[in-house]
Amino acid sequence: MMKRLENFEDKGPFQLVKRPMTRKGLSVLEILLVIAIIGALTVLFYPRVMNTQEKRELENTARDVLTTLQHAKFQAVKTKINHRVSFVTSTRGWIFTVEKQDDQSQWNEMQEFMKKTIPSKYVVTVNLPGQAVVFSPLGFIANFSSSQNSITLQSPKLKSYDQPDLRIINVFAGGSVQYTKSQS
Repeated sequence: MMKRLENFEDKGPFQLVKRPMTRKGLSVLEILLVIAIIGALTVLFYPRVMNTQEKRELENTARDVLTTLQHAKFQAVKTKINHRVSFVTSTRGWIFTVEKQDDQSQWNEMQEFMKKTIPSKYVVTVNLPGQAVVFSPLGFIANFSSSQNSITLQSPKLKSYDQPDLRIINVFAGGSVQYTKSQS
């Protein structure tokens, strides 16, 4: 008997009013409307998300170069041996590695430092003497040239979106390194 009275509401003595049936679930029209809204938002925001991903990848690559330069400087001061970061172009992009000078003319890769690659999707300009930065045991740049002191990474994708597409790393005689963003 109680089961039959579930859909009724008690309004006082001897008055029962039928409650409206509540729906459970969604209609096909409501589901299609939600899917259409999600689709429209995806189309609207997809380029921005991809643009953000490209920015992050460019930032990470530039900061990886910056960190490598700082690591080489630290090792040169710590071990009192010249260290350099050399850049070599390959089919996969630019490869850079940290090397130490064992004698006056012999450079050897540091075992604890892996070669790193700048992806070929970026336009890279290495404007350094001998395509390397040499740090002296005092932390200075041993091969400094005021006209050759930068590494530039450019994202053609960000350039096409009219976004800041350049990441420039400048090295200075005193061993300091500067990182800047700009638009070409």
